[in-house]
Amino acid sequence: MKIIIVMDSFKGSLTAAAACKIIAKAITGLAPNARISIKPMADGGEGTSQAMLTASVGKWCRRTVTGPLPEMKVRAGFAWFAEKRTALVEMAKASGLELLTKSQCNPLKTTTFGAGELIKSSIKYNPQKILLAVGGSATVDGGVGAAMALGWKFLDKKGQTVPLGGAGLLKIDRIIKPEKLNLPPVEVLCDVDNPLCGKFGAAAVYGPQKGATPSMAKQLDKGLENLAKVVKRDLGRDIKDFAGAGAAGGLSAGAIAFMNARLVSGIETIIAQSGLLNEIRTADWVITGEGSFDSQSLHGKVVSGISKAARSSGARIAVLAGQVRVAEKEYKKLGIEIAIACKKPDMSCDYAIEHVHKLLGRAAMEFAAKYLQ
Repeated sequence: MKIIIVMDSFKGSLTAAAACKIIAKAITGLAPNARISIKPMADGGEGTSQAMLTASVGKWCRRTVTGPLPEMKVRAGFAWFAEKRTALVEMAKASGLELLTKSQCNPLKTTTFGAGELIKSSIKYNPQKILLAVGGSATVDGGVGAAMALGWKFLDKKGQTVPLGGAGLLKIDRIIKPEKLNLPPVEVLCDVDNPLCGKFGAAAVYGPQKGATPSMAKQLDKGLENLAKVVKRDLGRDIKDFAGAGAAGGLSAGAIAFMNARLVSGIETIIAQSGLLNEIRTADWVITGEGSFDSQSLHGKVVSGISKAARSSGARIAVLAGQVRVAEKEYKKLGIEIAIACKKPDMSCDYAIEHVHKLLGRAAMEFAAKYLQ
């Protein structure tokens, strides 16, 4: 029997690779003859580069770049896959919320400049494609910082360069394209459909989780509107209402405007890049999961993407998750045969998180005892 384990991370508790290894060890104990293949997975958020490097042959290219705050320097990098001549830049490595303390979170000040430095550095490898994973950002700067790192100029009414961070957006009066911009095709891994501005936009929806107060969110939204207006006037691109433009504080919009990028499904792109489809064709079982298997999991996330791929091959599907918040009749519609939660009804969330290694192993043994004996 062939079993493929394709787990997402349990945010804040387990990496995707660690989750896969725990399940593999537990299953091997009860079904020693099973052929197990591990493919850690991500959907374009934090951990995407690590998951891809574990699943595919590539290397990590270390770089020191600007952090989420202009005065910060962080050790980051990007993934390089020589066989496919593809670079994967995970913006959170340079400009992510995970790099800041709670008191440092301020989207008026945070910038995507470091993410732009990683993109610029990856160009030296002469890639045929750059994948930009935009989850986990600490920023609401419309991708202006990243564009600055690539040579774009954003000037105020006095002809001076606007400051980095979301506070500079309202000051933008003119945009000047770099003389030479040798970018290959850029694909933004994006599975949200928020526009750049308005009540469903980058500032209103995602600003608060990045430290924005209500008044700051309003200021940032006006700044993004100003950016969209100047982009339309100077570059002829309409980014304001583009579905997905609001991802990563508008970095998706900036990538469209300043890198000629296109937005693609994160999970579908990563599945294709990892070679998972070939593996699944000969699998009997595919095991997937994440920290919380809920309604969001059914739309553009790892579980939905893996389930779709497994269904097409005829493999049976199991979900092992920290919590299961989807009714059985709903997950059965996705072709998922069983969903097992680590957290049992009598457990607190804190207990489940603290003991997640042991509980995930038990969930895997529960699956193996029922289906692999």
